[in-house]
Amino acid sequence: MEERKEERMEERMEERMEERKEERKEERMEERMEERKEERMEERKEERMEERMEERKEERKENDQR
Repeated sequence: MEERKEERMEERMEERMEERKEERKEERMEERMEERKEERMEERKEERMEERMEERKEERKENDQR
């Protein structure tokens, strides 16, 4: 009887550990997704800045030709 009770407790502990492991795994995946999202946003921002610089450069060139 007592042995059976201990077995069940062990099983529950193992289940909890497994659940926590899964939760941490999901959290890490979410963090990675968020990091990627931020990286993409930063890349887009840089691209837009480069485009604007290029546009200004072109505008100056056109203005200089006039």
